[in-house]
Amino acid sequence: MIIYPTIEIQNGRCVSLHRGRLEEPSIWHVDPVEKAKEFAHAGAEWMHVTDLDAMAGSNKNHDLILKIIRDAGLPVQLGGGFRTRDRIAEWINLGAGRIVVSTLAAQNPHLVKEIAFHHPDQIVLSIDVWKGHVLTHGWKTESSYAPEAFIDAFKGTPFAAVVVTDIDYDIGDADAALGVVSRIAERTKIPVIASGIVRTVDDVSRLRLLGEVSGAMISRALFNKTVNLKDALREARPDTAHVAEFI
Repeated sequence: MIIYPTIEIQNGRCVSLHRGRLEEPSIWHVDPVEKAKEFAHAGAEWMHVTDLDAMAGSNKNHDLILKIIRDAGLPVQLGGGFRTRDRIAEWINLGAGRIVVSTLAAQNPHLVKEIAFHHPDQIVLSIDVWKGHVLTHGWKTESSYAPEAFIDAFKGTPFAAVVVTDIDYDIGDADAALGVVSRIAERTKIPVIASGIVRTVDDVSRLRLLGEVSGAMISRALFNKTVNLKDALREARPDTAHVAEFI
């Protein structure tokens, strides 16, 4: 299982949101670029960045995110406000390893399929679930899609992965959230990444033991230090033998 240490950026700062509330961020007083380098130094294979301002149509974090992509030392999966073909192509050309789409997939699934076939294994589908329905527009709009029907609509599309977020988990229990992620993972051959579930290293173990989940995004738990990234990486791949480095 792959761990995706995650940075959410708002106004150039690392933040965490409670249930997607942009107006009530928890602000972490760290340098986003240096934090990305820390992830690479800890041994992460990928990282995820969400541009919260881009979800509202702002480009204010452009230079910062570009610096993260160029300086982090590991590939970046980038999400936030990707609602046009041109913007997706722009950031792939700028070096983003993957682009995450959510609202665009609900609004124009045919376009997203075309983009995914044009950029195979570089487009990630995001499914945000609230009370059994897929939410769009940064968790503000409830669609008519059930998550199972939503993933079925993209059968055969060469996505790199599917990110699943159970929004209920902010106020609900872990077992229900694991159930949502597991059901979607069982329904598709696309690698499924769980988001918003990991609060402790034990949660990494529980996801790994499900068997169907290929990865986990961890954000708030890294910043409030309830999860140590190196511990999470070890728990995600406990059978990986340590190989000494020779200089």
